Amino acid sequence: MTKLAKYLKSSAGLVVAIVALLFLQAYCDLTLPEYTSKIVNEGIQQKGIEDGVPDRMRAETYDTLMTFLDEDGQSVLEDSYELDGDVYELKSSIKGEKREALADSLLDGEMVVTALQQMESAQSADSSTADVQSTEDGQNATEGASAQSETTQDAAEDASAQSAMAQAGTMQLPAGVSAVDAVKALPEAMRSQIVEQIKEKFADMPEMMTEQSAILFVQNEYEALGEDLDSFQISYLVKVGVQMVLLALLAMLASVLVTFFSARVAAVVAHDLRGDVYRKVIGFNSHEFNQFSTASLITRSTNDIQQVQMLLAMGFRLVLYSPILGIGGVLKVVKTDVSMSWIIALAVILIMIVIGVLFKVAMPRFTKLQTLIDRLNLVTREQLTGIMVSRAFSAEKHEEERFEKANQDLTKTNLFVNRCMTFMMPIMMVIMNGISVLIVYKGAYAIDGGTMQVGDLMAFIQYAMQIIMSFLMIAMMSIIIPRANVAAKRIYEVLSTEPTIHDPQQPKLPANGEKGIVEFDHVSFAYPEADEKVLEDISFRAEKGQTVAIIGSTGSGKSTLINLIPRFYDVTSGAVRVDGVDVRELAKQELCDRIGYVPQKSILFSGTIDSNLRYGCVNASEEEIKKAAEIAQASEFIEEKDEKYNTPIAQGGTNVSGGQKQRLSIARAIAKKPEILIFDDSFSALDYKTDVALRRALKESTAETTTIIVAQRISTILHADQIIVLDEGRVAGIGTHKELLKNCEVYRQIATSQLSEEELAK
Repeated sequence: MTKLAKYLKSSAGLVVAIVALLFLQAYCDLTLPEYTSKIVNEGIQQKGIEDGVPDRMRAETYDTLMTFLDEDGQSVLEDSYELDGDVYELKSSIKGEKREALADSLLDGEMVVTALQQMESAQSADSSTADVQSTEDGQNATEGASAQSETTQDAAEDASAQSAMAQAGTMQLPAGVSAVDAVKALPEAMRSQIVEQIKEKFADMPEMMTEQSAILFVQNEYEALGEDLDSFQISYLVKVGVQMVLLALLAMLASVLVTFFSARVAAVVAHDLRGDVYRKVIGFNSHEFNQFSTASLITRSTNDIQQVQMLLAMGFRLVLYSPILGIGGVLKVVKTDVSMSWIIALAVILIMIVIGVLFKVAMPRFTKLQTLIDRLNLVTREQLTGIMVSRAFSAEKHEEERFEKANQDLTKTNLFVNRCMTFMMPIMMVIMNGISVLIVYKGAYAIDGGTMQVGDLMAFIQYAMQIIMSFLMIAMMSIIIPRANVAAKRIYEVLSTEPTIHDPQQPKLPANGEKGIVEFDHVSFAYPEADEKVLEDISFRAEKGQTVAIIGSTGSGKSTLINLIPRFYDVTSGAVRVDGVDVRELAKQELCDRIGYVPQKSILFSGTIDSNLRYGCVNASEEEIKKAAEIAQASEFIEEKDEKYNTPIAQGGTNVSGGQKQRLSIARAIAKKPEILIFDDSFSALDYKTDVALRRALKESTAETTTIIVAQRISTILHADQIIVLDEGRVAGIGTHKELLKNCEVYRQIATSQLSEEELAK
């Protein structure tokens, strides 16, 4: 896949936008659990109070905090509030880190006040449930209470006497005197001792509980100020809820844009890949085509590229998003509760083991899968192409068995891969649900111990699910990634194959006087990796306007010889020159522009008769097209059709006869008006009368054109200016028909096998 990464350059801007949007989406998804925690912890349990910093407080509360704070705390408190009538208001500048610093500074004082208030409440509850004593005891209690209320000095002495019992919560308070006021009235040394004892008591408590003490202090203060805590709570829940909705909408928008951009990038990459593969294949010669079957090249251009496109379309959303979400989730988990992080590590290890086993088992089958698709395409293509032959030989059953075997092999491999992947989802769900149960189990103990709140547990579960889901997404991609990777390698094989025939770095141009000249200079040729030469030491020269015929027995190298002219192959030794320049030194375009080629197997393209005749010369006039058809003896059957030159031609020309297809191929070459016309046994499907008429018209209309004809029939080449006889890749004779009958035994044998003695005599 990395070798095809260069195709992302054209969409670099979209890729950057996708990555940015993925980070935005991950941020939204990872922030939502925090808001869930806030709703439960702060919105429901803390009645909308976020921290231990009161936005407003009474003057007496301010004085109380100043009493119980150290010098640093008093300085921070003084700098953070300003008096507004009888109430101290928090300055608007106290936000963020300043507010956090203020909360830390107020914590000790708030804990002391809260502890004293709780102690006072506990004592009041105990006194209200005490049994009623006898009348004498009641009288004594009344007298004792009166005595305590007589003077403040007596109350202070009584509070001092009980200071040593403050930690145990057994301080006996004078009637009408609060615990806070009693401690404030103590001498500084005694007060400091009690405050330190209370701090020591809170020092062993979990941080969560100390924070809740500060929250309780703020709640009590707001109640004392007459605040409606229910309205305060509802306002907080609405504010956080709206923020959650906005985050969810932002995440949805980012997800939609990522999907849209990913599909666009994938489509662009697939388009560029198909274009490059097509252009590369078009430049292949027979040697390269032998490396890849036609069916394989079709599969690589369609199915393989589709696999890569699918990976890109889903990969940005899953492969890139998964690590972003997973790493972010881990960081959030560590921030929420480190003590349970081992649960996430356990889940990740289990998931990685599952994915590793699946990759180990399924990866070899993914490689085999694409090969089996090639095989199925090959069998199907052969059967559809040769369907008439199969019927003629009653081989339908045999072909059905071939197709069924290829189909069964592909189906079995697909089933194996899919069955492997079906185990993945249930196993992943078991891991996910098991981890959820384990988190709830451990979290319940943490909540009971005061080290975690319910909202934090809910957030931890959500983060754990996000982390597991990120690995689950990677596991889901394991179905696509291996297959796409195999497909990418197969595509790269085509793209990295260098054609053996290519344009020269500094192409030459023929001299102005040279036109229509073809020369073979001691040419030898052997197919790549072949031990024997197909052609050896071939030399001849075709002048402008001449008709040169090549004849020989089957397998003598006739088609190979003329295929060297348009440079379908390069010679092994010697040189083929067109207009005085070696074809290897001519640009391909320049060479092909000078040649009109009619192959041995006539090929037509889907379209119309007119579009096929214009294939080599798009700008040809209507008269020129009709003239070419007339020369090729095709105008008669064209004019008989209802739509004439606009008659549709099916793919491969299957809706016209062999002879008509051959004549249209000849007309296509003539319409190009080339310097050199090459006919590779292109008259074999014509009857004798049409053959004679065509050659006569061709001779009259192409007097300035060099014509090279490969033929099996002597009658086709009787009047050629020069006949070259090939025998096992060597020149057995060169001359006219009469000369060769006298001087060439091979030619004489061919002639006598086709013509009677009378015809030979004529």
